[in-house]
Amino acid sequence: MIDKDVYGPWAVVAGGSEGVGARFAHRLAEAGVNLVLIARKPGPLEQTAAEVRAKGVEVRTLRLDLLDAGALKSIRAVTDGLDVGLLIFNAGANTYGHEFVGGDLDRVRGVIDLNITAQLALTHHFGALMKERRRGGIMLVGSLSGYMGQARLSVYSGVKAFSRVFAEGLWLELRPYGVHVLELVLGVTRTPAMERAGLRMDLPGLNVAEPDDVAREGLEHLADGPVWVAGGNGAAATRRSAALNRAELVLGAHEASQRLLPGE
Repeated sequence: MIDKDVYGPWAVVAGGSEGVGARFAHRLAEAGVNLVLIARKPGPLEQTAAEVRAKGVEVRTLRLDLLDAGALKSIRAVTDGLDVGLLIFNAGANTYGHEFVGGDLDRVRGVIDLNITAQLALTHHFGALMKERRRGGIMLVGSLSGYMGQARLSVYSGVKAFSRVFAEGLWLELRPYGVHVLELVLGVTRTPAMERAGLRMDLPGLNVAEPDDVAREGLEHLADGPVWVAGGNGAAATRRSAALNRAELVLGAHEASQRLLPGE
């Protein structure tokens, strides 16, 4: 059970409307932590908010695109004055999968801005408040994609690698102040976003995690940073990190990943 004296009384969940983000919201509500849920889609956002309010906590919602120039200002309008003990940044999706040199550079920048610029802005703001109060937690939801480059996902893989290394440094900086930092690394997870992408999650031998299991695992290991690989993907992360023959690794993984894609 999450300790609301450390990670409460309020938590901010960016990307908190569906999938893993919604399961974080449910589990935090069950622990008695009040919530600020941020997402772009109003329907899933309000549905999740209503469900967790029924568990007896206060919930504030903010329909917001984190790429908006005034995103942090909008977030502060809702959260200033709240004692926020936990930030979960779960909004770093891949919004543009495309071969890089033939792609749209503005859309590529959107992937970078969501996964790096927006994440840094929220972490900087709430991390400073947690450092001052000398307790709290920051969870950055990462991806196994960040352990090696992938075709059509080269930028996404790069920003996820950045997030993991950034989390390690931030963990070192904030641990003397009682603030826990965790990069929660996800593999293939049965989320609405994955389903909308048409990924083949029924392939024999494919390790597919469930959103609630991932959320539970992340919250259980908040104090076990700087990095926790969820969903039984620890061995895969180790192989990708340790491989010296990167060409062989990347080519083999590329062939396997093609089988996940619709129409392949």
